[in-house]
Amino acid sequence: MSARSFRFVVLGGLFAAASVAAGAFGAHALKSILDPSMLAVYETAARYQLYHALGLFVVAWLVRETDDSLAVKAGWLFCIGILLFSGSLYIVALAGIKWMGALTPLGGISFISGWACVAWTAWRAGRVQ
Repeated sequence: MSARSFRFVVLGGLFAAASVAAGAFGAHALKSILDPSMLAVYETAARYQLYHALGLFVVAWLVRETDDSLAVKAGWLFCIGILLFSGSLYIVALAGIKWMGALTPLGGISFISGWACVAWTAWRAGRVQ
């Protein structure tokens, strides 16, 4: 495994583990503390974190198979998206700092851009063979 693909496997594992822990914390400790709308915000953060942590495994595979720098960009876009999208939603839900919600769409754009990079990398790799 290359160092670049290894990096995304490690990050994917760490983000996935953290999202499962966050989800369990939300389901057990926060259910009685947060109002239902903020609990839903928190759950959205954990869910999207897990989706994109799993996406990092896809990226690691693409990097290994193609060694394409665009796949590497996809991985970093997923990481940025997790921090901005999920991170801002966790802060809004837990700390009530509403202005942090302004960062959420930037994280969403990072996610969308990352998936576009995944698709473009796969398309280019498929055309080469």
